[in-house]
Amino acid sequence: MQLTFSLWRRKVIEDQPMVAQIQERWPALFLEEQTSDIVAHRKSAVLEGLPLFLSEDPTKLFKKCLGTDPEDGQTKGVSVGVLVVLEDEVAVASSSANIQNISIVLEETIVLEKLSDIPTGLAYLFGLIYALNLSYPKELKYTFDAVQNVFMELGSGCTQRVRSLQNKLLL
Repeated sequence: MQLTFSLWRRKVIEDQPMVAQIQERWPALFLEEQTSDIVAHRKSAVLEGLPLFLSEDPTKLFKKCLGTDPEDGQTKGVSVGVLVVLEDEVAVASSSANIQNISIVLEETIVLEKLSDIPTGLAYLFGLIYALNLSYPKELKYTFDAVQNVFMELGSGCTQRVRSLQNKLLL
């Protein structure tokens, strides 16, 4: 598919066909479902990679487990996080995992379940931390600082590491 896309992209750049011709030739590109899946995947990838970029451990925020795992094992040791429950064992190693459930965990307890996607889950988590007046986990201070100051634009001061990220995003 990557090769096909590259060839098609080159043809679009060179020939500059009308949008109607592209729509006729490649109708899936214009389906809302197709484009929203791509956008949702990109948002999830960015948010899951944010702790890595800020030199923090993403597994402290995003925990993945199997639906067959016992519930107490899924949340053990998670003070604050997004729990992604996958359908089968193959999904853990695969990049195209089938997500069964996305939940919010606070103090080793699932407080919200059946969320639509990871960005929504992180937004709910952030809101709950604010509403319940909880502190950010120390091991994720830069990640939550970035969410607060860069993405949500709440607050005026941020750490140097997050300011560096913000400057890179503005370029």
